Amino acid sequence: MATLSLVSSCATTACSFNDGGCNAFAITVGGTGSAASCTTFTDLDARAGTVSDSGRVAVCQRLECTHNENLLCGADKIEIGADTANCLSYEAS
Repeated sequence: MATLSLVSSCATTACSFNDGGCNAFAITVGGTGSAASCTTFTDLDARAGTVSDSGRVAVCQRLECTHNENLLCGADKIEIGADTANCLSYEAS
């Protein structure tokens, strides 16, 4: 069974799932063009998610990423950048 990649850091402080780290149970990486992004990003006046900062990558919709293995992220961990919630670990093949 595959393990889900860890979201090791998230600098997107406007996201409701970032409370000192990604605390979404699992995120989806998507986006268009040359930028992969966290499509789980939610900008609300509330904080949500689990009580720990151990978010994982459930699905990767970027088929051209070198880490994508059957729609799962094969990287040990990923980083999410600020403002646009870009997946900084994305590498096009």
